[in-house]
Amino acid sequence: MMKKRLFAAGFAVVTAALTVIPVGDKPAIAQLIDAGSTLAQNVLQQPKINLNLVADIQQRQKSAQGKETISWKTLDSKTVVKPGDVVRFTLTGKNEGTRAAKKMAFTQPISRGLTYQLNSAIPVKGANVTYSIDQGKTFVANPTVKVTLANGKVEERPAPAEAYTHVRWNFSQELEPSTSVQTGYLTKVR
Repeated sequence: MMKKRLFAAGFAVVTAALTVIPVGDKPAIAQLIDAGSTLAQNVLQQPKINLNLVADIQQRQKSAQGKETISWKTLDSKTVVKPGDVVRFTLTGKNEGTRAAKKMAFTQPISRGLTYQLNSAIPVKGANVTYSIDQGKTFVANPTVKVTLANGKVEERPAPAEAYTHVRWNFSQELEPSTSVQTGYLTKVR
């Protein structure tokens, strides 16, 4: 069983705090950023929107009576995770500008060291959730893949969780100055 260390990363462009999981010799942060895209990004130009991304690891404990409780611990650079651990990401966007932010989209890449947990994206009032399985080139509500059956027939089926590369929240409602919106999703360490 290979242990994976976490490293903290931050960006000056947006206020983002994220603990990431290294895969191989390099930190997963290098894998989370594709050709100049930011870690947690606001796709359209907006008033000043600060984004904060926090990662928590799920901790399960059994009481003396055998009842299991679940709690969450914020990841730091000393936290060690192992395959099968559940990591929750919470993304908070705050409008620190002086005008309402319109047509916002928060896009979050899924690290190659993690697998998105299907149906775990937290819905937000005034936003729809879409997903990418092609490294963020296209987004749809229900990704599908083509599967060739034994008889040669090709069918479209729901994409497996391992295929998901990005989650995006597209906001139809405005985010007023000095207000925040929060969402999140679950992943599992591969």
